[in-house]
Amino acid sequence: MKSPLLQTPGAVAADAPDQDIAAHYGEPMHEQSELEAGTAFTDRSNRGVFTVTGPDRLKWLHSLLSQHVQDLAPFTPTQALLLSPNGHVEHHMHLVDDGETVWGHVEPGEAPALVEFLDRMRFMLRVEVADVTEQYAVITGPAALPGELAFPDVAGLVTRIVAREALAAPEGLRPAGLWAYEALRIAAHVPRFGLDTDHRTIPHEMGWIEDAVHLNKGCYRGQETVARVHNLGRPPRRLVFLHLDGSVDRLPAQGDPVEIPGGRTIGFVGTAARHHELGPVALALVKRNTPVDVELLAGGVAAAQEVVVSPDTGANVKIELRRQGANRA
Repeated sequence: MKSPLLQTPGAVAADAPDQDIAAHYGEPMHEQSELEAGTAFTDRSNRGVFTVTGPDRLKWLHSLLSQHVQDLAPFTPTQALLLSPNGHVEHHMHLVDDGETVWGHVEPGEAPALVEFLDRMRFMLRVEVADVTEQYAVITGPAALPGELAFPDVAGLVTRIVAREALAAPEGLRPAGLWAYEALRIAAHVPRFGLDTDHRTIPHEMGWIEDAVHLNKGCYRGQETVARVHNLGRPPRRLVFLHLDGSVDRLPAQGDPVEIPGGRTIGFVGTAARHHELGPVALALVKRNTPVDVELLAGGVAAAQEVVVSPDTGANVKIELRRQGANRA
């Protein structure tokens, strides 16, 4: 569903998987600084929105997801993962319960598969699951954005779910394209599922243990892997933040190899952007034992790494993520 804001003068569509919303409206850097300052908002209406209703909804989700949601208080946002039986991340979601319905938003195109899986798992419980992406949209901006369903986001911003029919520029705010939001997200060291991850990703590698996993709840799908890494081992890879060579006139592409001197590949590039203050930056997933002080090549672009997930993560080591100004839901 293409956003009506793509009809805004100057709007340029983003690349897949975000082709249904604007990358920018003609002034990418200015939009970014205004978004950070709280005078702009970003249309993220390509994200999937789903609902879970019924009296058993929280208990049921608690049994399936990585997060402790059984006693989730109304209007208290959280994050959760749906894992494979082997502990690989299949979905990353933001959730909030309004007292009658759990609302969630996920990456573009992910809602149908997630809802199909959840629907198969209902059995005799009193729950109903629905993909409501056609009726509701996601926007991100300052706390004054309209709507009750709020999720803390990066750089002091707030993400809200609003009726799609009301999707328009809120009064007093200019539109800022997705490039603006993505630059702030990357600078805050916050990974994006499906772009900064791959099919082998486990929660420890991305730092989601702190935000989206509860380590002291009962069993759930994939819990054995989480417990084994936390208690006995270390994840094979770790998320890093890259400061890219600003003299190069291109950004590495998603999936480009990350190499150490000598040409040995030790990971891949996730998302990259041009930050209005930091210059070109990126997130990457690299082998855990990559020296933290070695300079890297990301898609052929020289890059200095900054630790996000410590090489010591796991084996009961206290996780201290190096997030930059990110509000955790």
